[in-house]
Amino acid sequence: METLEEGELCFPELFNSSCRKPKAPRSRVVLLYILLSSISALTMALNLLVIISISHYRQLHTPTNLLLLSLAVSDFLMGLLMPGNNGLVGGCWYLNDLICSLYYFGCFILFSTSVGHMVLISVDRYVAICDPLRYPTKVTPRRVKLCVCLCWLCAVSFNCLLLKDHLRQPSRYISCRGECMLVIDHIAGVVDLALTFTSPITVIVVLYMRVFVVAVSQARAMRSHIVSVTLQRSGTVTAKKSEWKAARTLGVVVAVFLICFIPYYYLSLAGQDTVNTAFSVPFENWLLYCNSCLNPLIYALFYPWFRKTVKLIVTLQILQPNSCETNVL
Repeated sequence: METLEEGELCFPELFNSSCRKPKAPRSRVVLLYILLSSISALTMALNLLVIISISHYRQLHTPTNLLLLSLAVSDFLMGLLMPGNNGLVGGCWYLNDLICSLYYFGCFILFSTSVGHMVLISVDRYVAICDPLRYPTKVTPRRVKLCVCLCWLCAVSFNCLLLKDHLRQPSRYISCRGECMLVIDHIAGVVDLALTFTSPITVIVVLYMRVFVVAVSQARAMRSHIVSVTLQRSGTVTAKKSEWKAARTLGVVVAVFLICFIPYYYLSLAGQDTVNTAFSVPFENWLLYCNSCLNPLIYALFYPWFRKTVKLIVTLQILQPNSCETNVL
C-alpha cells in the first residue's frame, strides 16, 4: 500500500522551517477527505432545507421554529467550515497562521451558539408544557428574536476573550510552517467548561426533569377524568398532545447534542489542557461536526411538516405564486 513518507515536507521549499507530514496510508487520507466533504455537503443541504422551510412558509413562523431556524443557520455555517478540516486530516495547514486562528474562532462561536440554542429550546418547551395558558404572552416572536441575538452576541464576546491570545498572536504555539494548533490551558478550559457546558447542561437537565414530572401528573389527571371529557376539552387535549410531541422531538435533539458534546469536554473534566493540532483530528471533534448534520435528520423523522416542505421545495412548488400560504401542518 502506498504511504506518505515520514520525511515528506509540507513546504519542500522551506526545508528548515517546514513541518513534516505524518506517516499515514494515502488511501486512508483520501477516504477521510471524501467522508468529511460528504458530511459537509449533507450538513449544508439539510440545514438549508430547514432554513428555507421555516423562512418561506408562514404557518411555520412560530417562536419554537424561530429557535430551530437560528440553530439551522448555526449548523449550516458549521457545515461550511468543515472543509477547513481537510488540511487537518492531511497533516498540513497550507493557509497562514491568522486564518488558522480565525478558523478555530469561528468553530468555537458556532459550538457556543449551539449550546445557547439548546438552553433556549429547553426554556421554550418548559414554559409551553408547564405554563401553557401564559405561553403566548410570555414567549413572543419579538422576545425570541431578542434572545437569539443575545445568544449570538454572547458567543462571539466569550470566545473573543477565550481566544484573544491566539487572535493577537496567531503563531503563539506554531513550531513549524504547516502546523495549525490551538492550545487552551487548564484554567481557560475550566472556565469554558463551566460557562459553555456545565451550567447550560444543568439548566437543560433540570428543565426537562420538570417537564417529565408535569407530564406524569397530567397523564394521571387525564386518565382519571377521561370519561367526562367534552368536545371542547378534547380540543385542549389534542393541543396538549401537539405540545408533548414537540417536547419529545426537541428532547431527542438535546439528547443527541449531549452525546456529541460530552466527549469533547472530557479533557477539561480530566484536568488536562485541550490541544487541537494539524497532526490529529480527535474523534470528539468529529462528533461535534456530526451533530450539525444530525439535527435536520431528527426533524425529518419526527416532524411531518418538514417532510412535506422538503417535497414542496424539491419539486419546485415553492416557486408558485402565494406558495408561502400553503398549508404544511
